[in-house]
Amino acid sequence: MALKDVTLSGAAALFLVSSLISFAAADTCSTVASLSNLNIKRNPELEYTTEQTNYWSTGCGALKPSCILYPSTSGGHNPNAGFASIDGGPLISTKYLNEVSLDRASMTVRVGPGNDWEDIHKVLDGTGVDVVGGRIGEVGVGGYVIGGGLSFLSTQYGWAANNIVEFEVVLANATIVTASETEHSDLFKALKGGGNNYGIVTNFRMVAHPIGQVWGGNLVFPGTKSPEMLEAVRNFTANHPEKAGIIMTAELTALGAVDIWIMFLFWDGPTPPEGTFDLFTNIGPISNDCKTRSYYDLLSHNDFAVVKGSIYTITTETLPLPDSTVAADVLGAIHSNWRNVTQSVIGTSGLIGSIAYQPLPRGLARKAREAGGDMLDLDDDVDRLLIEFNYSYWLASDDAKMDAATRGLYEGTREVVERHTQNGDLPDAYVPLFMNDAYFRQDYFGRLRTADFARMVREAYDPEDFFKERTKGWKM
Repeated sequence: MALKDVTLSGAAALFLVSSLISFAAADTCSTVASLSNLNIKRNPELEYTTEQTNYWSTGCGALKPSCILYPSTSGGHNPNAGFASIDGGPLISTKYLNEVSLDRASMTVRVGPGNDWEDIHKVLDGTGVDVVGGRIGEVGVGGYVIGGGLSFLSTQYGWAANNIVEFEVVLANATIVTASETEHSDLFKALKGGGNNYGIVTNFRMVAHPIGQVWGGNLVFPGTKSPEMLEAVRNFTANHPEKAGIIMTAELTALGAVDIWIMFLFWDGPTPPEGTFDLFTNIGPISNDCKTRSYYDLLSHNDFAVVKGSIYTITTETLPLPDSTVAADVLGAIHSNWRNVTQSVIGTSGLIGSIAYQPLPRGLARKAREAGGDMLDLDDDVDRLLIEFNYSYWLASDDAKMDAATRGLYEGTREVVERHTQNGDLPDAYVPLFMNDAYFRQDYFGRLRTADFARMVREAYDPEDFFKERTKGWKM
């Protein structure tokens, strides 16, 4: 059974999901067909085929559920095959679990995981508040939050997971619990970066933060500017303004047809202070569409980066920020590894290879700890860089080749980090993986120093390993 990333609204929907868990052992669509108010679609019905074409990665859509179940009371974050899809079993879609409700008295927002982030930002647009969520509008809620969730607002408020007041969770025994600081506090912590090991989250209550007009957009640079771009992202991370956010990506396409840098910029306010982003604008972008706009407008604008119709792989690595004396060697080696591996598969049909440099300044780690902590458990002794790699391509016949290339990205990057750590160029820092960007072959829990706690909570809430055995994801 695969679980798509979305949420429930209301007691009736919660009953339906708990009933689905009870029936899941039989894995038969006919068994649950008798449940009232449960919409079931099978191939070749229109809603079934539409759902299958809605995945970011066609590798997920290529898996064929025996039916799709829609609790009535579907975004996602992960392209790893089977993590949000299934072949031959029932798929639960939380598409209709799309509550968004603001409570001004408590300054919280109830959010259903069936939303994409732009759905939430649209409802909150003009209210003067918003939540810590995805940086691209079409990203889904559920998997993003339980994987940690990096936001343009994270340097002010921590990971998205740090901004959860309570989770509503259906457990493996079909009971429904609220996890918060005062109820099931162990489960509350484990869900903040612990993935789908404990239950189905059917509702999130999130902190609402004040927000007004923001500034942001994109800068584009030629691929020849790599040395300058790498120096700039290092220096920006070391002196990261709290209200700023960036994603710095390089893109290389089949046969080298496109070789560019695309930056995503954000400032929480109508205009950034003079000089805030000079490290990048002084390099000389060939285009710049940054302007003042609403938060919703900016994040829905960023949807241009979502290209559907391809198979995707995604992987990640984390490293302590190198100091200025060795940054060119360390970051240059990582970037060269990405280019060399990508060049080795450059003839692949429809290939787009991406590398994204994302600052994790020590201030973010400090905010996360002040907000109650999470499973990543970053200390604030060092600044870090989070690197995300993506490949997209057209043909399933290239899967094995692209799997090997994806492994070459994270293994090569890890080798660079370890080598420079051993020779003293990099501090020997704690560098966990970021679940939202991890590849299915990577050992997420093996890199967490909170892994023993995660295992203890799983054994307490899922002693018969229901979710371990019947769902995919990062397991202990």
